[in-house]
Amino acid sequence: MDSNVRETFWKAFAVSPITMIKLDNSHGHAEPMTAILDKEAHHAVWFVCRKDNRIGKGGRAMAQVATLDHEVFACAAGTLIEETDPAVRNAHWNKAVESWFPGGRDDPAVVMLRFEVDDAEVWTVDTSLKGVFRLATGGSIDPARIGEHETGLI
Repeated sequence: MDSNVRETFWKAFAVSPITMIKLDNSHGHAEPMTAILDKEAHHAVWFVCRKDNRIGKGGRAMAQVATLDHEVFACAAGTLIEETDPAVRNAHWNKAVESWFPGGRDDPAVVMLRFEVDDAEVWTVDTSLKGVFRLATGGSIDPARIGEHETGLI
């Protein structure tokens, strides 16, 4: 994936880390989850949920991202794996996570899942004045001029 698109994705995702995610073989709908990001991790994000949550058992999953500013859209495929490293769990546990899980980080009903992304598609949209003008004037739109589209690892 082009480094500019990758950088744009991670910067926008850090501001708006909400995903819609579901297990590949589940019959239910995707659900919104807040991703926990780590700049040092490559192609991975974390989610904390109860073990009885629809993604709680882990496995192959697909996540969609639409950032708050609508400049970045992405779809990522990968595997949700239980994070067993207490150092990682401790590093990412914070007051926001605690507010959802008052039993604390050691609550046996809570699981931390690492989403190891192995494939993604990212679309960026040019929301500059020039890009918005192209949309507002009603002229024909060349997809190559309105933003970028890349596939690969994020």
